[in-house]
Formats: sequence, C-alpha cells, structure tokens
Amino acid sequence: MVTKQEQERRVRDYRARQALHQRRKRRQRRDSLIGAGLALVVLVGGTALLSTVQPPAPAASESAAPTETTAADSLVPDPSLAEGRTWTGALTLNGIELGVELDGAAAPQAVSAVLADTQRDYYDGKSCHRLTTSEGFSVLQCGSADGQGSGDPSYMYGPVENAPADDVYPEGTIAMARQGGNADSNGHQFFIVYGDTTIPSDSAGGYSVIGRVTSGLDQLRTDVISLGTEGGVPDGPPAEPVAIDDFVLQ
Repeated sequence: MVTKQEQERRVRDYRARQALHQRRKRRQRRDSLIGAGLALVVLVGGTALLSTVQPPAPAASESAAPTETTAADSLVPDPSLAEGRTWTGALTLNGIELGVELDGAAAPQAVSAVLADTQRDYYDGKSCHRLTTSEGFSVLQCGSADGQGSGDPSYMYGPVENAPADDVYPEGTIAMARQGGNADSNGHQFFIVYGDTTIPSDSAGGYSVIGRVTSGLDQLRTDVISLGTEGGVPDGPPAEPVAIDDFVLQ
C-alpha cells in the first residue's frame, strides 16, 4: 500500500520532471523558430490525417460529442502510409518516456492514422482522461480531442484490425478505442494496457491492437497509475492529470 508521504513524493518528482520537460520543449521551439528564419520553406499541399475513439463501457468507449475541426482533420489517411512495417519511437507522458513499437503490417489503417497524427503533432498537449483500476481491467486511455473522452464524428474509420481472438490484451498492449458496437468508429483515442486485461468483444468485435510498449511501463505504474483515480473510483480521470508531452515515430 502506497503511503500518503510516498504519493506526495511522487507528485513532487513528477512536477519536477514536467517543469524540466517544458523547458526543453520551449528551447526546442525557440531553436526551430530560429531555423525557420534562416531558411524559407514553402509547403505545398498537406498531409491527410486523423481519427478519434475510446473502448466501450466494459473496456474503453467513446462519446461522439462534436468538436471543432479543419478540413485536414476530417481526412483519414490511406492504410499504405503505414508501409506494412514496424514503427518504433517514444510516447512521453508526464515526463515519463515510454518506448513504443507499432505494427503497420497487422493494423495498417489504425497505424497509418496514429502515424499521421504524430506527424502533425496532434497528440502534443492532449491528455489521458481515463484510468481503470479494477483487477483484470488495467487501462489508461488517451488522445481525446477535448480531454474528456469526446470523439470527433467527422473523423472516424474502420475496420477493427488485429483484435485478439481470446479477448485478452496482454500487459503493454496499445490499442485503439472506439464506440461500443461500431467497428467503424476508430479515431484519435488509444489505450495503454498496463496489466493483463480481458475486454469482452461486442457486436462489432474487439479493439484494434496497433502495437506495444517496449520500455518505461514500470515507471508509469509507479509514478502515475499508483496514484489512482479522482475519488478512488475504479474507472475515472487519473488523480494526477496526465498529459502527452510528445509522441514520435520513425
């Protein structure tokens, strides 16, 4: 059992990491602006990207409250963007860097959507709005447009890809959230499974598994998950707000 003093220490450590990370990002932005002033780059056209989601009640679901979007935001990228290969990179939450690996061959449409979102920095500054702590159901859900779990009805796609036949999502799994009973409602939201989790399939099937966390999960459990949810409920917002600092794939 985590003591109050230990929780307070973790919160202090987290805030210190956040401050350091924000300073680094400000410095990187400053350097980028300086570089932009030295070389004029003309961008013709744009990248088609986007998506939204959340798993259903027993697992992770998503509401479809409308959000403000641009024309580019309403375009789902072609599955070919994933190139049928493995993408590696880092997802940074509250200063905690998670190594990640996405399988573009097993889930080409979903990986293409997430890849496109990372390329346009969609996830930077977004939150992880949902944490579940019930035994056998260990999920941290992130990436909603409004930080509260709402989806973007103008940006939805399917089908469900690479869902486990036995409904078991092993520790470290990264999968896409969606609306219950709707296989074509994947979007921006994804969830990280921080402990072996069983999510029963619904009428639309399971959830698209796009990859896995390869490192950093222990620190996430220690510094974020262990603090629980607001009010100590088994399914709700994390007690300590969780932000996506950066999501980079290559």
